[in-house]
Amino acid sequence: MTPDGRYLIVRGRLWRRANPALPEETRRRLVSELMAARREVGRALRAGDAGPLRAARRRVNEAKIALGERGPPWWSDGAPDENRRLIASTSYARWYGALCGEEGPAP
Repeated sequence: MTPDGRYLIVRGRLWRRANPALPEETRRRLVSELMAARREVGRALRAGDAGPLRAARRRVNEAKIALGERGPPWWSDGAPDENRRLIASTSYARWYGALCGEEGPAP
């Protein structure tokens, strides 16, 4: 996780975390909706059914937006959203390089 708590790092890429200001009950409900929608995506893929697949993917996207993982950033300090970018090309590159014992790129 980045020091500011905004992103998780997976295979060298930043992934935006859910908004930590969400009430716990809301977060739980949205995660439940997200998991149900992901199961629907899997069922639709296995069935080869394009209509339900589109609907399920739309539900996944809506849940991720509601959680704060997509859509407008949930922070308000004006920092850019670096979601889905390779960490080496972000403002976190030096921090991550130092964390991993490597020299980060020049500023």
